[in-house]
Amino acid sequence: MTTTEDECRPAGSVAPPRATAERVRDTQGLLSREVDCWVATADPVTGAPHLVPLSFVWDGSSILLATGERSIAGRGLASGTGVRIGLGATRDVVMVDGSVEVIPTGELDPAEADRFAERTGFDPRQTGSTYLFFRVVPTRIQAWREENELRGRDVLVAGRWVHAED
Repeated sequence: MTTTEDECRPAGSVAPPRATAERVRDTQGLLSREVDCWVATADPVTGAPHLVPLSFVWDGSSILLATGERSIAGRGLASGTGVRIGLGATRDVVMVDGSVEVIPTGELDPAEADRFAERTGFDPRQTGSTYLFFRVVPTRIQAWREENELRGRDVLVAGRWVHAED
C-alpha cells in the first residue's frame, strides 16, 4: 500500500474534512491503484462472518475478484447475500457494498481474464482447482479518514457517484 501524507500526521493532528468531489476522486484513484482488498462475506452454512484478502481489478464500474469455488469466501460470494469490501489504511478507508455476479472461469471474456491475470499476477485459469470470478457492482461506497469525515462519507449511493459538495 502507498503511504499517504495523512498517514504520517502526528497523533492528535487531524486534517480538515475533504469536500465530496475530492473524496470521490480519491476513492476512484484508490480503486484504480490498489490490487488487493479485504472481502467480507458470511459463511452460508454457519452464518459466521468471514474476512479474506483477495486481489482485484477495477474497470471503472465494477470490481472483479477470483477465489476458489468451494472456499468459504467463494461460497459466501455466490450465496446472493452481497459483499463488503475494504480498501486503504484505517485512517483513509474505503468501504464498498455491492451485489455479486458469479462468472465461471471459462465464461469470462478472455481479454478481461487476461487483464485480471496481468494486473494481479495470478491467473485462475491456470490453477488445478476450480476457481470462479466474481463481479461486484457497487451499490454503496463510503470514504473517510477521521471522525470529522463521517458526515458525508457516502460517495456512491444506489450505484451512482455523489457529486454534490458537502
